[in-house]
Amino acid sequence: MYSVIVVPPMCGSSDGQLRIAAGEQLTFGRAGTDGSLTIDHQGVPRVAGSITAHRNFWLLSNLSEDQTYVVENPEGAGEHIKIAPGRLDAPVPFEFSRVVLPAAGDLLAFDVWAPRHAFRSVERHGLSGALTTPAFALDRTKRYFAVLAALCEPRLRGEPHAPLPAVEQLVDRLRSVWPTVSRSAVYWNIDYLAVKLRLRPGPDMAEPGLRVNGKKESLVSLALRFDLIREDDLAVLAPAPLPPTSEVAR
Repeated sequence: MYSVIVVPPMCGSSDGQLRIAAGEQLTFGRAGTDGSLTIDHQGVPRVAGSITAHRNFWLLSNLSEDQTYVVENPEGAGEHIKIAPGRLDAPVPFEFSRVVLPAAGDLLAFDVWAPRHAFRSVERHGLSGALTTPAFALDRTKRYFAVLAALCEPRLRGEPHAPLPAVEQLVDRLRSVWPTVSRSAVYWNIDYLAVKLRLRPGPDMAEPGLRVNGKKESLVSLALRFDLIREDDLAVLAPAPLPPTSEVAR
């Protein structure tokens, strides 16, 4: 039973995919030996690394001398791990991964899928006693959650390093679901979220005159890091506007 699927660069069909079972290993690099993944680029070491399938996840070994590899989660809004040169058998927890190799000024990538991830039910199974206090209590029906969704939208839609929207852009984005929205209302909700998520002290504990910078960046970072908002939550916004039709398309 295969547990890991490797999708080479520019692979357009399932015929080119490489499948390995638990305990099996696949090497990758410029040399291109039988059964390995060949990455034909002079900036890639002859034997750059290896992938080992292990039950429902996989291990990555970085066999380069001086290049750090990055493994991105394409669905994780910027989530990634770094694999230092010489690191062996680093576990990769993502179900969908993109391995990024720096190579003589280029960034080369291939995908690795681990489709056999297992999840335990989070139900209480009849346990008695008090409920566990949630770490972050957000009500998805409130306007502050729509503001948070609009703030996180560019990064949730696959641009992990996208600049955050300005307040004017947030007002425009929210107007269809919140016709009376204003700049001051957006600012108020951002401040409220910063207090609610304990990124800044409440009014009764704040030091007079102390200004907190980077609230939007801190909010988005915390929300995405702990999955307080996911791509499915963007349903609280109106559908994203279509990009303008290009002259060629006309």
